[in-house]
Amino acid sequence: MGSVEKIAKDIKNLKIQGARSIALTSLKVLREVAKKEGFNKNFDRYCKILVSSRPTAVALYNALEELKKEKTMDKLDNLIYYFENVSSMIAWHGYKLIKNNFTVLTHCHSSVVVEIFRKAKGEKRNFKVMVTETRPLYQGRITAKELSKAGIPVIYVDDSAPGYFVNDIIFVLMGTDSIRKEGVVNKIGSYLYAVLAKENKIPVYFAGEIMKIDRRKNFVIEERNPKEIIEPKLMRGNVRIENPAFDITPFKYVTGLVTERGIMKPNKIKAILDKSL
Repeated sequence: MGSVEKIAKDIKNLKIQGARSIALTSLKVLREVAKKEGFNKNFDRYCKILVSSRPTAVALYNALEELKKEKTMDKLDNLIYYFENVSSMIAWHGYKLIKNNFTVLTHCHSSVVVEIFRKAKGEKRNFKVMVTETRPLYQGRITAKELSKAGIPVIYVDDSAPGYFVNDIIFVLMGTDSIRKEGVVNKIGSYLYAVLAKENKIPVYFAGEIMKIDRRKNFVIEERNPKEIIEPKLMRGNVRIENPAFDITPFKYVTGLVTERGIMKPNKIKAILDKSL
């Protein structure tokens, strides 16, 4: 498993990515800490290190807030069990959206979205997935490889290309890092595709567990290293390089959210946002 510091570094460097994977890996390493040292101040310090490694992703934050209420191994085990199994529950609801001969657009890499596509394949649905490169770190390559390995036909395209294929796309399905009152937070570019879809009357779905409901007052969109885009020294003159990792898609562009509780309309999610988890 490795040390807490190593796990935190891997999360920052995107060796571990996706809100669910971040939460699950972090909880597992915290379980090792708790077994050795208990739930002491050192445990609390490790929690802060891990939750600050990807501040935008809220699943780990919510899990640790739950753990604060009941600092026991049973609670920690229950949270780990939840994150280990929630993808299959979401996939059970999500795969029903996919029919034969559909082409579905997805962006970036989401383990739960991949699970939905795998479930649809297992249910003998014949479909294609259009996968964007997802610059600057090309996470779309991970998605394309995983889907291809599962026997699912993939159309791999440049980030700017989906508009060209708009007549082929039946619906858009993307993951989510957090769900806020402002909308759905996901990989930069998600908002762009949601607007494109809305203009062309294409449904837009995001997939993610209820644990990604985000009520934090202090919310920060992570700003990544400019070098991920280009070496700053190669840009001369008055050029500032911006590299935000996420954007927010307002609910008016969202058809529904695929969760472990079913496919929810934005109004239902907004109601949940006003209540406790």
